Amino acid sequence: MAFLVKAMLSLIVLSIVLIEADSLKQPHIVFIVADDLGWNDVGFRNPSMLTPNIDKLAREGVILNQSYVQPVCTPSRSAFMSSVFPFKSGIQHYVLESGQPACSSLNYTFLPQELKKLGYSTHAAGKWHLGFCKWACTPTFRGFDTFFGFYGGGEDHFTHYTGGYLDYRDQFLPATEYKNVFSAMAHTEHAVRAIKSHNQSQPFFLYMPYQVVHAPVQVPKQYEDMYPNVMNEGRRKFCGMVSVLDEGVGNITQALKDAGMYDDTLIIFTADNGGELLGNFANNWPLRAGKHTVYEGGTRGTAFVHGSMLQKTQYTYNGMIHAVDWMPTIMSAAGGTPITDRDGIDQWESLQSGSPSKRSEFIYNIDDFPEPLEGHAAIRMGDMKLIEGYPGRYDGWYLPNNKTKTQKLHMIPYFTGDSPVQLYNVIDDPLEKNEISAQYPEVVAKLQARLEEYRKQMVPADFPPVSPLSNPKYYGDVWSPGFC
Repeated sequence: MAFLVKAMLSLIVLSIVLIEADSLKQPHIVFIVADDLGWNDVGFRNPSMLTPNIDKLAREGVILNQSYVQPVCTPSRSAFMSSVFPFKSGIQHYVLESGQPACSSLNYTFLPQELKKLGYSTHAAGKWHLGFCKWACTPTFRGFDTFFGFYGGGEDHFTHYTGGYLDYRDQFLPATEYKNVFSAMAHTEHAVRAIKSHNQSQPFFLYMPYQVVHAPVQVPKQYEDMYPNVMNEGRRKFCGMVSVLDEGVGNITQALKDAGMYDDTLIIFTADNGGELLGNFANNWPLRAGKHTVYEGGTRGTAFVHGSMLQKTQYTYNGMIHAVDWMPTIMSAAGGTPITDRDGIDQWESLQSGSPSKRSEFIYNIDDFPEPLEGHAAIRMGDMKLIEGYPGRYDGWYLPNNKTKTQKLHMIPYFTGDSPVQLYNVIDDPLEKNEISAQYPEVVAKLQARLEEYRKQMVPADFPPVSPLSNPKYYGDVWSPGFC
């Protein structure tokens, strides 16, 4: 009898040790960024969108209802990687052009550099768009073991050319053999190879900043044909691009399963900004406006998290999260000590358990550079949102362009200054239909004072003119570092 009791106690102790060891195991982490994806461009919000893989992960995991990003690409990506508000690092003005001698500040370590300190192998495939004027600005010098993709902000999805020259890399070398291979498929193929070849004695980090669904609106015909009921050609092709994105997500998750890594993987999915309505066919319904604006349609990103390490799942989380939070949150999930001297807040405990967000305020943007076409200044404190001056390039609420005719956008002519102000309670009024500054002057004054405190920390935008030294003709007709 005593022997039996002893044996049972030993088994209980062993079980506790195994459970604790499992809980301390570093997860694999896959961080997927969908370029210019709209709020209403996923099946779990819009049943006409065919995104079964994304929908399954979102519904099994935690859908994030208030996950904020910047109004345009480069600032969001800088926030993801550095955990610093773009207005504090000089990257707040619009997007970096390929020939500009600038990049996301080298004063800050990037997320993969911090993860490498925790033992992670680190891989990236897709769109960089954080500057490449010198090698120190490029992915493999900023913490990634491997990189496959392009350095700039946009290019032909099939030829991988922009401005008449190739922008495609496999590690340091130009990748010339991918002509006519649709970019998202090539990026997914690289990711799957990285998963298959991974040494599983190490934790694994994959950053997937897909090019889709960024313009130009291009897609292999079979994906466009998945949407025969969409009469507008642009929107039909755009929907096909979304389905290519979904297929890529499905192929990555399948590769993780085949490698026996899926159950230990934390998947984070987010858009980099609101859906693009200017020259593209995204949709942010019912939110207001879209990319290039500080309205909710431009800054509230489609996002979710998925993984067995989440204690509460299959619900929508309403806590406030900002792009700068992902770096400390991921570091915490990885078993490290998050950096605390930047703007990001570790939200890992909140996401794991569904407890309240640790964030109560953030800056949408502060940009005093001439013609801040993505919006001049805005702040969120608690339930209230204040916009100062120019809100961005267009306004309005738009249903999907499913009919033949493309909807005309209500453009906003640029104007200078901090007025007029707009005030919204974005909890009661997330669609920003009731402007209430006249009713609550004391709230306006409070948010303006707080915005002014942040403005004192602003670094002037690093937005130089394009350098003639960036011309690819000097680098074998390939967009290349070496001009700053």
